[in-house]
Amino acid sequence: MGLNVPFSCAPVNDLINQHQIQMDNPKGAIWGNIVWAHSVSTDLINWKRLPNAIYPSKPFDQYGCWSGSATILPGNQPIILYTGIIDKNKTQVQNYAIPANLSDPFLQKWIKPDNNPLIVADQSINKTAFRDPTTAWLGRDGHWRISIGGRWGTTGISYLYTSKDFMHWVKANNPLHSRKGTGNWECLDFYPVSFFGKIGLDTSFIGSSVKHVLKVSLDVTRYEYYTLGTYSLENDVYIPDEEMVDGWNGLRYDYGNFYASKSFFDPSKNRRILWAWANESDSKADRVKKGWAGIQLIPRTIVLDPNGKQLLLWPVVEVEILRGKKVEMSNKMLVKGKKIEIKKITAAQADVEVTFSFNSLDKAEPFDPRWDRYDAQNICSQKGSTVQGGLGPFGLLTLASQNLEEYTPVFFRVFKAQNKHLVLMCSDASRSTLKDGMGAYRPSFAGFVDVDLTEKKVSLRSLIDNSVVESFGAGGKTCITSRVYPTLAIYDNAHLYAFNNGTEIVKIDSLSAWSMNMPEQMNQ
Repeated sequence: MGLNVPFSCAPVNDLINQHQIQMDNPKGAIWGNIVWAHSVSTDLINWKRLPNAIYPSKPFDQYGCWSGSATILPGNQPIILYTGIIDKNKTQVQNYAIPANLSDPFLQKWIKPDNNPLIVADQSINKTAFRDPTTAWLGRDGHWRISIGGRWGTTGISYLYTSKDFMHWVKANNPLHSRKGTGNWECLDFYPVSFFGKIGLDTSFIGSSVKHVLKVSLDVTRYEYYTLGTYSLENDVYIPDEEMVDGWNGLRYDYGNFYASKSFFDPSKNRRILWAWANESDSKADRVKKGWAGIQLIPRTIVLDPNGKQLLLWPVVEVEILRGKKVEMSNKMLVKGKKIEIKKITAAQADVEVTFSFNSLDKAEPFDPRWDRYDAQNICSQKGSTVQGGLGPFGLLTLASQNLEEYTPVFFRVFKAQNKHLVLMCSDASRSTLKDGMGAYRPSFAGFVDVDLTEKKVSLRSLIDNSVVESFGAGGKTCITSRVYPTLAIYDNAHLYAFNNGTEIVKIDSLSAWSMNMPEQMNQ
């Protein structure tokens, strides 16, 4: 189901005709030679590849055209801000590009005017860590604002710039936000979310019924975190809510193979949509042999959880156009050690939604006080799907071979902490393949799920697509993406199971699974 591209990074969208422009290396399946590739779609699922939109050609970007964002100016005028690399030292400047022909519905050709660069780092900025301008937002004073990621020492910084005309930019006296000890910030995203309902908001929306989100991609760790907070219009600063963890242990969109994400507002359906890149977890040699590396994941909607403490992410509804044959089951009991196969679908390409229930929390295992509450991945590596427990592990065995030589389990395990229950969600790639692990990355990705267990239920959705498993726990409270490369569990030889390996009996309240068809990808 995913769109395979030769090395891709942050996607950027302008939503006139649902364009996707992503960083790409047209010369190989490794990092380097960065240009902006371009695809167009009417439904976010079926994509047509177009010629590259932006590529190195002038002194202000001759060593690379790196990530950035699109903004729609008044009069429906799209403009792209992007980072240009100007020398071998990777000095970074901020440039703009505009369509050559607004009457072209595909906006295939882009012009990089000679008054670039628009923004050059001053002496207070590390010019080799100064990149990825955000989508601009318009303040009440009529001035545009953007943020650019960077660092000073080990302090991650979201620099703020303002402009009256989008051409002349002035650095604000204070950054939008910064945080010591987090390292370089890149691929920033800053946008409002509504307290009410599931509608999305334009980036420039101002009102009392919103929170703001600041997401940063961490160059040091290669994962992302976000905070929710308040955007002070008077001081042009962002202040995270007091209960937010503002640092490496913060909330994540996705606790797996997920990076360089970018959201945009879709005015046609009043929603905010998130794109993200999942890189390869196999070896460099494997990537070179395949001739491509990296995929754009299924786009997701973003809304504020009704509890106001986190975001909820969910696959866009358009992915359902790929659904084919459907199977269902309900009221199936899973005793310890039991697994039930979900048959009569294409297990290598499937969409599965399941709700599990249990009668009691009494058998939940004690949470070891020596464990790091924020290191779910380490806990999952110790408490995998084969380690018998009390309440869990239970969930799905995806991309499984017939005799379980290979499988990628996605599962829950419930712990009893001092004053509450903790729900661990894992997507464990450690048993995903029999292939030689030299140069490969097969972690036990994991995150905790902040779910109310009053009704003693928890839900799971997994999108399975040959080498990627995207999973959504408890309606999108916790999401985990894994890249895996089975050798036996491929195509028609892949199997899908529901399982339980805990002493507490778990019931499948309801399960629906669909075979997923291939999207149309023209001119790839």
